[in-house]
Amino acid sequence: MPDLYLYYIVAIIAVIISGLAKGGFAGIGALAMPIMVIGVEPLKGAAILLPILIAQDAVSVWAFRRTWDRTILLVMLPGMAAGVLLGYLYASVVSEAAVLGTVGAISSIFGVHRLWQERHGAIVMPSNSPLWVGTLFGAASGFASQIAHARSPPFQMWVLPRHLPRDTLVGTTAISFAIMNWMKVPAYAALGQFTAENIRASLLLLPVALLSTMAGVWLVRRIDTRNFYRVIYILMILLGLKLLFSAVF
Repeated sequence: MPDLYLYYIVAIIAVIISGLAKGGFAGIGALAMPIMVIGVEPLKGAAILLPILIAQDAVSVWAFRRTWDRTILLVMLPGMAAGVLLGYLYASVVSEAAVLGTVGAISSIFGVHRLWQERHGAIVMPSNSPLWVGTLFGAASGFASQIAHARSPPFQMWVLPRHLPRDTLVGTTAISFAIMNWMKVPAYAALGQFTAENIRASLLLLPVALLSTMAGVWLVRRIDTRNFYRVIYILMILLGLKLLFSAVF
C-alpha cells in the first residue's frame, strides 16, 4: 500500500509538471519522467505519460495548425523516426537498471544544458549547417523522446538558428513533437506497455493534466519565471544524478 501511495503522488506531480510545460513553462516537461520513475518502472511510467502528452499535443497543434515550417519537418521527421526506433531497440534489449540510468543521464544533461543556456546563451548549430545535420539532430531528439520524453534540446539546437517567426517556431515544434509522440505508440505497444492498467492510469490522470495546462497559462503571466526555471533545472540535475546512482548501485 505505501508503494501505491508513492506511485499516485509522483504520478500526479509528474502530470502537473507536464501540464505546466504545455501551458507555457517550456522546458520543464523533461522533469516529469525523472519524477515519475521514483514510483514506477521507467517504461511503465513513460507509457502512462504518452497518451496524456498526445491529448495535450492536440490542443497545441490545433492552435498553431496554420503556422509551421515545411522544410524543418521534412528534414527532421525521418531522423526522429529512426531515433524512436533506436530507443525502442535499446529499451527492448537492456535491463531496467540501464533504462533507469539512461533516464537519469538525459535528465542531468538536459538540466545542465538549460542552466548553461540561461547564463551563456543557447548551444546551437550554425544557421547554415547542412540539412543532413538536422536529420541527425532529429534522431537524437527521437531517441531521447522514446526513452524519457525529453526531446527538446537536440531539436532546439538545430531549429533555433533558423530564426523562425515566433508562431512558426511554436507551430513547428508542436507539430513535430505531436507526430513524434504518435511514432512512439507502436514502439510502446511492441514493448507490451499499453496494458489495461496503464491506460486506466492515463485516463485517471488526464483531468489533472488538462487542469494543470490551464493553470500554466494563468501562472506564466504572474510569477518570476527566471527563478522558477532555475529551481526546476537544478532539481532536474539532482534527480538525474539520483536515478544514475540508483541504476548503478
